[in-house]
Amino acid sequence: MCPSIQNRNYNYGQCGKAIGADLLNNPDLVATEPVISFKTALWFWMTPQSPKPSCHDVITRRWNPSGADKSAGRVPHYGVTTNIINGGLECAKGWNAKVEEHIGFYKRYCDLLGVGYGNDLDCNNQKPLGSDLNVIQLPEN
Repeated sequence: MCPSIQNRNYNYGQCGKAIGADLLNNPDLVATEPVISFKTALWFWMTPQSPKPSCHDVITRRWNPSGADKSAGRVPHYGVTTNIINGGLECAKGWNAKVEEHIGFYKRYCDLLGVGYGNDLDCNNQKPLGSDLNVIQLPEN
């Protein structure tokens, strides 16, 4: 299973439809078929999933954070990509070894490509995307 896709039924359904593969009934295709694995990675990187922008739009600064995003510490830099992918697990929790590992990989590839890192590389002080949505509680029967 693709580690970057947390909610299998939701994401695999959307992604599978977009790339023409039945990932809901065959989720192992993501791990066993290189072309499908690559397509799912690109789909996840390029596709916004409300309330989350796409990672691509964030890193290319096409995403303009709302006032609520800014208040939650979310600005268009690398840290928001971690928030998009694993915000509920890795953000707003202070220093995190896993986040530091991601930042290390990011810096390595920036160095290989000869580009700067930018600012705000972690999500330590960001509220996870979607955490400020109002949830409607239905009465129990």
